Amino acid sequence: MRKFNVTSVLNLCLFMLVSILLIACKKEKVQEVPLGKVTQGTFYIDIYEEGEIEAIRSTNASSPSISWRFGNMKITQIVKDGKEVQAGDTLIVFDPSEVKKGVTEAESRLQMTEAELVKMEAQQSSDLEDLKADYEVARISQEISKIKLESSGYEANVKKKEIQLNLEKANIALDRAKEQIDNRIKIQREEVKQKRLSMDQDKAQLAEANETLKKLYVVSPASGIAIIGKNWSTGNKYQVGEQCWPGMPLIQLPDLSALKATVKVNEVDISKIFKGLKVEIKPDAFSNSKFTGSVASVANLAVNKDNKSKVKVFPVEININETNDKLLPGLTVSCRIIVGTIKNALYVPLDAVHSEGDISYVYKKTAKGFEKTIVQTGVSNADFIVITKGLSVADKLALADPFKKEDKKKDKTSKTKLP
Repeated sequence: MRKFNVTSVLNLCLFMLVSILLIACKKEKVQEVPLGKVTQGTFYIDIYEEGEIEAIRSTNASSPSISWRFGNMKITQIVKDGKEVQAGDTLIVFDPSEVKKGVTEAESRLQMTEAELVKMEAQQSSDLEDLKADYEVARISQEISKIKLESSGYEANVKKKEIQLNLEKANIALDRAKEQIDNRIKIQREEVKQKRLSMDQDKAQLAEANETLKKLYVVSPASGIAIIGKNWSTGNKYQVGEQCWPGMPLIQLPDLSALKATVKVNEVDISKIFKGLKVEIKPDAFSNSKFTGSVASVANLAVNKDNKSKVKVFPVEININETNDKLLPGLTVSCRIIVGTIKNALYVPLDAVHSEGDISYVYKKTAKGFEKTIVQTGVSNADFIVITKGLSVADKLALADPFKKEDKKKDKTSKTKLP
């Protein structure tokens, strides 16, 4: 019984010693390496570009064309971006204060002109009556002179001559009075004509002001989804408080039955793009959805990528084959343009291929671990690269260097123990 206890104690001590040694031994943990494999099939040569969905056909709601007399147009109300609207719904309201001021001023001028016309016609009537009275006096004077001349048969020659001169004087006065009446009538007609013309101008300005007041309320010409346009001066969508020029398109009502995506391709890759190429389209907001399309047109002239960049790009329009509730104008999409294919190609993930100078190699998994294997590569896309020599179908490859040890940087910061 005593011997058994000693043996048990020795075994226990030996077990504890081995455990301590195992714990104390800093054995390096085996690094797990992610794997990829060689795939055989159709290899797609592609170009990825980001773009924005637009409607091929759309109706624009533009700012009204108004006279400069009413000042600048300032937005006081605008429909919510992306809201569904019906024909006749109000989309934008501009500040009407200047136009209302113009209406008031035009009404005041019209009232004053009408009052001046009434006053003028009354004065003209009075003046014409005075001239007619002068004419009657001249006519009576002429009649008297005629009577005197007829009864002067027995008068002396001198007296007879005097009477004849008085008659001629009366005739001249009568003609003068008649001419004054005719001239006054012509002048009065012209004065009335000018005043009525001025009144017509006031009426036209009043009508224009009232019509402009109606134009400040922009309504939807058709049903659809309201897409607010961008202000070229700020680069952002129009909002309340901003000013705009007459005739500028502010809101777009797209026809959702036909959509397109516009992307900007770098000048280095534009030679690969031509009409009819197939495109895969993924909305950024719905990454699980995929749609198809084709290149519809390629711009002939390059433009700057943005206002602050000198990089040249070519706008490319892509027609989208499908329609869906997830495809809305203004959405950002990722477009994969298929510029070529290679049948029965061997290809591997890009991360599996390493290079030293002109030599490319991979780490192929074997029964004993990994083996460095030199390969020859071909074209590549965003995810894979073609292997023309050195590998076989279903070979498994390391996606990272399996022989590279991780640098373990110790924290050299001194730590003071607190009492």
